[in-house]
Amino acid sequence: MKKLLILGSGAGGVMVATKIRKKLEEKQWQITVIDRSWQHHYQAGWLFVPFGVYDIKDCVKPQADFTPRGVDFVQDEITNIDPVGKVVTCANGKYDYDWIVVATGCRIVPEEIDGMMDDWKGNVHTFYTPDGAIALAKKLKRFNKGKVVLNIAEMPIKCPVAPLEFVFLADWFFMINDSRCNVEVELVTPLAGAFTKPVSAEILGKMCDEKNIKITPNFEIAQVNADKKTIESHKGEEVDYDLFVTIPPNFGAKVIEDSEIGDAMCYLDTDHHTLKSKQYENMYVIGDATNVPTSKAGSVAHYQSDIVVENLLRDIEGLEPLPDFDGHSTCFIVSGYEKAVLIDFNYKIEPLPGKYPFPGLGPLMLLEESFGNYVGKMMFKWVYFNLMLKGKELPLEPQMFMAGKRRMGACSI
Repeated sequence: MKKLLILGSGAGGVMVATKIRKKLEEKQWQITVIDRSWQHHYQAGWLFVPFGVYDIKDCVKPQADFTPRGVDFVQDEITNIDPVGKVVTCANGKYDYDWIVVATGCRIVPEEIDGMMDDWKGNVHTFYTPDGAIALAKKLKRFNKGKVVLNIAEMPIKCPVAPLEFVFLADWFFMINDSRCNVEVELVTPLAGAFTKPVSAEILGKMCDEKNIKITPNFEIAQVNADKKTIESHKGEEVDYDLFVTIPPNFGAKVIEDSEIGDAMCYLDTDHHTLKSKQYENMYVIGDATNVPTSKAGSVAHYQSDIVVENLLRDIEGLEPLPDFDGHSTCFIVSGYEKAVLIDFNYKIEPLPGKYPFPGLGPLMLLEESFGNYVGKMMFKWVYFNLMLKGKELPLEPQMFMAGKRRMGACSI
């Protein structure tokens, strides 16, 4: 019997396991998923915990709920990946394989920034972990005066729209708690503006201006001065804060570093279009574990999963993998006051205005605030748990399409 290992049971790992189990003959293929946790998190929900929209329990379900019949789930700590010998070592045993899908995700590494840990969970917080989101929720309940600074340490990060969502939600949160006039909100970013692409950066930047959210661009953080309550850039610029919310450096999984198979940030060198490892045979990579230049987000893992499954099957049959992944990403950005913005883009095409997913009909609006988009965002947790992770068909193609979008100054395509 041949063996397929899937390392990691996050969004990418679960979707690949669910979809490929239907394709490979059970009598011929053993499929094993390995993850250290018995819990599956809806990671996009952590952002809402500090503002009381979700409790952390709303974002957690047992891994067993998403392990398809005919797939073995092993709860264990992965300690080494040997892609030459095709052996994965865990705390409690070893697993050999014929093919492997690496879906080990990424992690925050706040200790990479000098001084960041000096006041951790005091006046320095993050929402990029469950514990961090819970601690920040407690802090925000008591915060009604002063300056809140949200800083992105460096790119890439998991869910690149989350920083904008945080400052928008903070504006809304303090407004409904009658303290917005006493609270400054500032986004400090290494980017040149509110987002990475020109059209969306201009539109989202104007939204920040309208909400009295200050943006400090091109700020590359060097250290946190906890005693002075300032952050300092490599150029010596300083920004003061009363509450500092950080998105620390995001690195790939520790096991990638320990196994010495990744790049300097512990991501695996992955073909941008086939999602096959560039260095190791019989290995595919999905989601946050890759170094492909697109968003590290659940929607991306969803789009990638179909392509990984198809190419893995082709590879097993001796066929060349298809270069079908175009970097497609779709992200809701909650903008507060029961509204949200939706963006849809890929490697080559930036987010553009229009309607989605059905051209001319929507019902969702691209690069425009709407209540419908907010409903879509709030429904997404149900869609994630009940459809995406269970391999149900959605009206979303892996490749981005231009129908329904319009270039600035042009008619709809």
